[in-house]
Amino acid sequence: MIRPGDIAISAGHISVLGREAVDLLEPRIGGIYLDATFGAGGYSRMLLDVPGTRVIGIDRDRTAIAGGFDLVDRSDGRLTLVEDRFSNLAQVCASQGVRAADGIVMDVGVSSMQLDEAGRGFSFRLDGPLDMRMSQQGPTAADVIAKASETDLADIIYIFGEERHSRAVARAIVAARKQAPITTTRTLADIVARVVRSKPGEIHPATRTFQGLRIFVNAELDELHLALSAAERLLKPGGRLAVVSFHSLEDRIVKNFLVERGKAGGGSRHLPEMAQAAPSFQLLTKRPIIAGDDEVAANPRARSAKLRAAERTAEAPHAANELPAWPVLADVMRGG
Repeated sequence: MIRPGDIAISAGHISVLGREAVDLLEPRIGGIYLDATFGAGGYSRMLLDVPGTRVIGIDRDRTAIAGGFDLVDRSDGRLTLVEDRFSNLAQVCASQGVRAADGIVMDVGVSSMQLDEAGRGFSFRLDGPLDMRMSQQGPTAADVIAKASETDLADIIYIFGEERHSRAVARAIVAARKQAPITTTRTLADIVARVVRSKPGEIHPATRTFQGLRIFVNAELDELHLALSAAERLLKPGGRLAVVSFHSLEDRIVKNFLVERGKAGGGSRHLPEMAQAAPSFQLLTKRPIIAGDDEVAANPRARSAKLRAAERTAEAPHAANELPAWPVLADVMRGG
């Protein structure tokens, strides 16, 4: 067994909790691994440092895939990059002739690269078009702001942004868009700042609204639900799953999924014991792993990161859970 925790990454990018996540995967010589959210390739580089590993990197962002071509060239055929959603893990692997994986790592949410590029419209720190699309396809955040009803806007901002002033924010947006289209990040941030007050040292008043819109536009939480179920079906017995999340909504989904899959039964008391699903995962992290002081100092985004991991048992996968009944982009855009 080779543990790559101390191996240096040749390129400058180091994924948040990257060493801890890859250590938990315990990559084996010749193993097959999925970097389900390739980004800048930090996890993939560490996995490729183990001799003979094969890595399939997935990202819905074409820019991230293009940025990884140099690593593909240097991998001696061991790295394959696929532009797709990570909820399509199984289909991606099937297209590459892979039926089961030894390990899967996911880094959930928006990447630093996306946040730092004004033209992508993810952050109010830099003025840019109100876009927020990871795949650069489909309706933008500006389209949602222009089309959604006040009720839908309030629900989106409350559910996905956890903004308790969501109704006031939605009212302000609807009033402002009657005067002029809301098409830039700064315009939206200024509208929100007029109705959500913050004290010195607190997060920017538009933070939660931007989070809610971004998650909604990209269906991020639905994607995570589907990706976790796909990973459960794809991992070999003894294969490992490591997930890094960056806010409470994501972490709660990961925690509940792994806890539910990590215990026997848990079904209805009216079902016979033999009908209840056996554990499909064994938890490797009873509590989430968080970044140390040095990592947080080097990368403030690491402050909110939580890493959870589990090992696949030999039991059959559980039935996939139904997706929560929250706002859906297609319904909102057609006024349904």
